[in-house]
Amino acid sequence: MFIFEKRTQIPVRINNKNPKLAGIILSQYGGPDGELSASLRYLSQRFSMPDNMGIGLLTDIGTEELAHLEIVGSIVSQLTSGEGAKSFDRYGVGDYYVDHSNAVYPQSAAGAPFTAAYLQSKGDPIADLTEDLAAEQKARATYDNILRLSDDPDVNNVIRFLREREVVHFQRFGELLNIYQSEIR
Repeated sequence: MFIFEKRTQIPVRINNKNPKLAGIILSQYGGPDGELSASLRYLSQRFSMPDNMGIGLLTDIGTEELAHLEIVGSIVSQLTSGEGAKSFDRYGVGDYYVDHSNAVYPQSAAGAPFTAAYLQSKGDPIADLTEDLAAEQKARATYDNILRLSDDPDVNNVIRFLREREVVHFQRFGELLNIYQSEIR
């Protein structure tokens, strides 16, 4: 069961509009290494974990990734709120506006829509946790790339927070993997 608090883990207050930057950040919403993929991956993998420790960790991180989805969606929404077709076109993302207007739609920065093909769930705790370690590093790398492209301090503060959470998730998955691997030796 989930309990929803009407606040994000970190406040999202973006002052400047920038549909192009929104289109880049959108990859962390619905792209292959984004928060939607991570949350669904972990919440699916939890069912094949061998004990409550694994189930609990995947549930906790999976639900936190849902919270990150809300944060990324808030950034994208605030970067585009009130912007019209001409603004999107001026920033080179008129194609997005034609299909979605100011909506937050799950897709990659390249425009590929979200697909369940992004998810990996093998049913083997060692394989799944190894996949999860890689997924967290890919998400961290994507956040690093966003930081290289963005000069907006309001956006960057939130992106840095999300990046750090990916590092923590990587550490937690590594700890659990080490426990499971030591049990099978």
